[in-house]
Amino acid sequence: MSQQQVAALFDVTGKVAVVTGGSRGIGLVIARGLLEAGAEVLISSRKADAVDAAVAELSAYGTVSGFAADVSSEAGVAALAAAVAERHPKVHLLFNNAGATWGAPIEEFPTSGFEKILATNVQGVFALTSALLPQLRAAATPEDPARVINIGSVDGLRVPMMENYSYSASKAAVHMLTRHLAKRLASEHITVNAIAPGPFESKMTAFMLASPEGRDAVASTVPLGRIGSDEDIIGTSLFLSSRAGAYLTGAIVPLDGGIVGLA
Repeated sequence: MSQQQVAALFDVTGKVAVVTGGSRGIGLVIARGLLEAGAEVLISSRKADAVDAAVAELSAYGTVSGFAADVSSEAGVAALAAAVAERHPKVHLLFNNAGATWGAPIEEFPTSGFEKILATNVQGVFALTSALLPQLRAAATPEDPARVINIGSVDGLRVPMMENYSYSASKAAVHMLTRHLAKRLASEHITVNAIAPGPFESKMTAFMLASPEGRDAVASTVPLGRIGSDEDIIGTSLFLSSRAGAYLTGAIVPLDGGIVGLA
């Protein structure tokens, strides 16, 4: 293959992507990577001011819009799906990235710590995917399927050190939901895969990575010896979004520097 043909394998020019939780952390990085690779992106997040700030930042890289919505609620999913449909008859890429976490000792872990996390991390993924099926179906072809890419976690693949019971349970559920949706939607030329990140820069990991000592301690748990970079998440996202990843569905990709595979 020529260099031009290889580059075309990872090209997403002209595709429309929806990225939930796109105002910060991994979601913001994914949105930037998609824009830089030629996609048009709509991001969502719960807070309107955060969405506006992210859109202003991302506008330097391509065509981007934003919408404030809480995917943990039925009304929030409906509003976001309506906003997407109004702007885009086709959605080629859906990144279900919005997520929440909760930590507390087992004796003190509240019911609300399960209700909120499962509503956002699991129900929100399912509900938005279902709501956007008309746009995904409109974009799908046998040679270039529409893609649903869910953001799971290494904590859904191994037992975490922290007492984040509802978070780890929710991410394990995301991984199985990914496989279940992949089987159901394969015949409609919609692939469904998940990325299970290890430690990356995000609001959820900020408390661990705030100091050089904390960062070194986290990096020491990774066989490759470092925290994940923007390039790591962008590269994996583009693979799953482009022709290069068109024959992959139902996969859970552990983007964790070897934490799970080399344990």
